[in-house]
Amino acid sequence: MGLFDFIRGQFIEVIEWLDDRGIMVHRFPAYDNAIKMGAKLIVRESQTAIFVNEGQIADVFGPGTHTLSTQNLPVLTALNSWKYGFNSPFKSDVYFLNMTNFTDQKWGTTNPVILRDPEFGIIRMRGFGNCSFRISDPVLFLKDIFGTKQELTTTGITGFLKASVVSGISDMIGESKIPVADLASSYDELGRLAIDKLQPNFSAIGLTLTNVTIENLSLPEEVEKMIDRKSSMSIAGNLDDYMKYQTAEAIREAANNPDGGAAGTGAGLGAGMAMGQMMGQMFGQMNGRPAEPSAGGDQRSPQAANAGQPSASGSKKFCSECGSRLNDNAKFCSDCGSKV
Repeated sequence: MGLFDFIRGQFIEVIEWLDDRGIMVHRFPAYDNAIKMGAKLIVRESQTAIFVNEGQIADVFGPGTHTLSTQNLPVLTALNSWKYGFNSPFKSDVYFLNMTNFTDQKWGTTNPVILRDPEFGIIRMRGFGNCSFRISDPVLFLKDIFGTKQELTTTGITGFLKASVVSGISDMIGESKIPVADLASSYDELGRLAIDKLQPNFSAIGLTLTNVTIENLSLPEEVEKMIDRKSSMSIAGNLDDYMKYQTAEAIREAANNPDGGAAGTGAGLGAGMAMGQMMGQMFGQMNGRPAEPSAGGDQRSPQAANAGQPSASGSKKFCSECGSRLNDNAKFCSDCGSKV
């Protein structure tokens, strides 16, 4: 190889960038090599190439194949005071910007956000989701964000974007006054509102926020338990059904505990009925009306209500604890052992 061939090999004749791999900005590795006047600049779709002369942004090229000359490098020509038809190699930094849409960028609250809910008062809330964005103003983005780095990936600005998204969404939810119970049905609407609210922050650095998705807004465990209790009380609003349910539960428990005998059955049944009647009285007072008495007008269990009444066999004694029939001269219950 002659000296002329060696010198010619130092001149860059083709400038292009193929591998993006999530890279937002890539600096073409020219190092100390000079760019040959008349070299080919290949800018692919969804790319923008920018020439920077001594730290100052010069010419910008969109998609296509460009032959570099003084005609299509007007800013660089003016900065270097080149004459028309200048044909010597020159030095310049070349940056390629990826203009595609960067999707599935995660965001989430690092710490719970304190909000005021119209139903539960002051609560703590966490949330997470994802967003998408793209470069809309390559010159502004290169000037304000990139600096002099060799490459910039999405992870390089994730911290800034995450903080901006979380702050904006938290503020938006607080202003919306949507109750916590209705948030799950408003995720799509909140996502669209978030784009409108956050776009000015993204535009200030040359980006466009294309999508915001809210995957989940969660409450602390104690608040979720409170919601569960409230739901249970709403379900138990039909007191008649609730009393029947308590009675059936008492019978089932007694059947599963055969060692308890008749005493266990009577005690469980009485407890179930008493609890149902107690709840009836409580809800009656809450609603401003007295609780309805049972069909016989007696608030005691069936066994206790029949205690002391004659039976078909002529016995008049019943145990007040378990309701078992007793002999007339009995002093202790033969089933539960209670004193008569």
